[in-house]
Amino acid sequence: MLGLLVALLALALAYFALLDGWYLVRVPCAVLRARLLQPRVRDLLAEQRYAGRVLPSDLDLLLHMNNARYLREADVARAAHLARCGVLGALRALGARAVLAASCARYRRSLHLLEAFEVRTRLLGWDDRAFYLEARFISLRDGFVCALLRSRQHVLGTSPERVVQHLCKRKVESPELPEDLQHWIAYNEASSQLLRAESGLSDVVKDQ
Repeated sequence: MLGLLVALLALALAYFALLDGWYLVRVPCAVLRARLLQPRVRDLLAEQRYAGRVLPSDLDLLLHMNNARYLREADVARAAHLARCGVLGALRALGARAVLAASCARYRRSLHLLEAFEVRTRLLGWDDRAFYLEARFISLRDGFVCALLRSRQHVLGTSPERVVQHLCKRKVESPELPEDLQHWIAYNEASSQLLRAESGLSDVVKDQ
């Protein structure tokens, strides 16, 4: 019996040490909670809130939340957001999937140990290949926007337009994307063209 307990403990330690186990647990839990315990969000453009708190494991050497943790928290909140508004279900029904193709972050003020915050996620729009989302990290102490993240969720196996049409049962045009987001999209395309040229690839070859 003792040997079995030691083996289970060793497996648990290996899981969390080698496979980033906490993250692999949090994402499916966030998705299940969004699907089973929270009401469905019918408005694709509605903002959704995901609560968080800065834990000791989130800190860097300066004793504030590590910049990489913002991306991790935004990832969990985005998965919950897409599950609750039905996008993940629509992708599954269409035999498709979505992958993160690009992201950018602005850090405006540090979040400190045990500070409570919300990740407020919203869908900004879509084009023929990807959804564009925004995540705002709001300090619950004073409502300050501590960080702002934008992400490009590339759709594989179908198109964002078909996903939205599947959800809304009709064709829906994307809202106009914010001007700063359009600049970022143009930058990404210019960067892709340069990298394709460096690799000797044709312009026909597109990034995933």
